[in-house]
Amino acid sequence: MKLKLLLSFFLLFTSVAAFSQDKQNKDAVEKGLIKVSVMYPYAEGKTFNMEYYETKHMPMVAGYLGANLVKYTIEKGLASGIPNQPLPFMAIGTFYIKSLSDYQAAIAPNRDAIRADFANYTNVAPIILVSEVVK
Repeated sequence: MKLKLLLSFFLLFTSVAAFSQDKQNKDAVEKGLIKVSVMYPYAEGKTFNMEYYETKHMPMVAGYLGANLVKYTIEKGLASGIPNQPLPFMAIGTFYIKSLSDYQAAIAPNRDAIRADFANYTNVAPIILVSEVVK
């Protein structure tokens, strides 16, 4: 009985320690990355095709970024943070990259193709913010 109890505590402790280690490593890796947020403001009568964005547009842009890309995320807007206020953004696509200059070099020759693809999923002009991950 004592052996089973000891093994259970050991397994629990090992699992918690491993999970904590993974979280710490993830946070350490992301600090210093460049984050490119492409935000699509909500407005009455504007449209956004999330399926196309997720399956076609974002993978296309990610392909242009190559090894400089660490990861990308896609967010679908649900509500404002303030009750009874309009949704601020319909969607936000975010690229986490290693180098801003490599990002700019990869996007520049493909800018026209990226912009031309907008018509396939939205009638909104995006707002783009480039920032550095500090934590």
